[in-house]
Amino acid sequence: MTIPRTDVVIRTYGPGQVPPLLDLVADIWADAHPELVDNPGAATAGLSVPALHRQITGHLKWQGFTMVVAYAGGTAVGFGYAFPCSATYWFGPDLVDQVPQDARTERLMGLCELAVRPPWQSQGIGSRLHAGLLKAIAPKWSSLLALPSNQRGQDLYARLGYEYAGPYYNQPGGPEFDLLLMRTDSRTASPQ
Repeated sequence: MTIPRTDVVIRTYGPGQVPPLLDLVADIWADAHPELVDNPGAATAGLSVPALHRQITGHLKWQGFTMVVAYAGGTAVGFGYAFPCSATYWFGPDLVDQVPQDARTERLMGLCELAVRPPWQSQGIGSRLHAGLLKAIAPKWSSLLALPSNQRGQDLYARLGYEYAGPYYNQPGGPEFDLLLMRTDSRTASPQ
C-alpha cells in the first residue's frame, strides 16, 4: 500500500539531540527491514534493533555526526545518519588500497543507515534524506554498506550514483555486504 504523498519535512539533528530519538528511529528501521526482525540469524549477524541502538550510540562520538529524520504530517517516516570518517576506518585494511586514491585522501562520509517506512517508500524520501546528509556533512565521497539481497536499497543507491567497490564483512563470520562508493561533487544539490 502506498500512502499519498504529503508535505514531508526533513529535520537535521546533531549528536546531543539523538539519544531521545533512538527508539523512534529503531522503530522506523524495524518497519523498513521486516525480514530482519525476529530473525535469529540476522540478530546473530548484528542486524537487529538492539544492535542498531549500540551502533548509533557508538557512532555519536564522531565529530560531525549527523542524523536526518523525515516527518510527514508530524509522523516520522524515515531517517538516515552518517559522519565524516577516515578511509582507513571506513574501508578497513582489506579494501582501503582498492578504492580510488581520492576517496582515501578527500573528505569521506560514512553513511550508516538510511531507512523509510514501507508505505512511504518510492516517494523520493530516501533521496531527500540522502541529500540532507550530503548538505550537512559536505563530503567529496560517500560510502555505505548494503546487503546484496536488499534490491530496493540497491536500486536507490544506484540511482543516487553509488558504485560497487568490493565485498565487505563487518564482523568475522557475518554476512557479506556490498561496499558502495560515490563521488559527491555533482550530487550535493537537493532533489526536485
